[in-house]
Amino acid sequence: MAEQEQKQKQINIELDEKMAEGVYSNLAIINHSVSEFVVDFITIMPGAPKAKVKSRVILTPQHAKKFLKALNDNVNRFEQAHGTIKDYEQPPIPINFGPTGEA
Repeated sequence: MAEQEQKQKQINIELDEKMAEGVYSNLAIINHSVSEFVVDFITIMPGAPKAKVKSRVILTPQHAKKFLKALNDNVNRFEQAHGTIKDYEQPPIPINFGPTGEA
């Protein structure tokens, strides 16, 4: 009976070839409201005056918290296997969100 219940809880997740290629990102911008977290993944190249959002993921607050925990767990396991990930200080990236208002 337990094996049958386990089979009912499994989800078949498909990953097509295009999605399996993934998208490289070296910058993420996170915004939130009361009902959602929006994560924009961006590829920014040194010296380039412009960058494009490559992918946007929208999460409920509950899923954002679960994602944070899962990512933290994975980083901890990675560091146990490969050593501490060094966080290199970099100058802030100038991000221009368009004209700013004046009062």
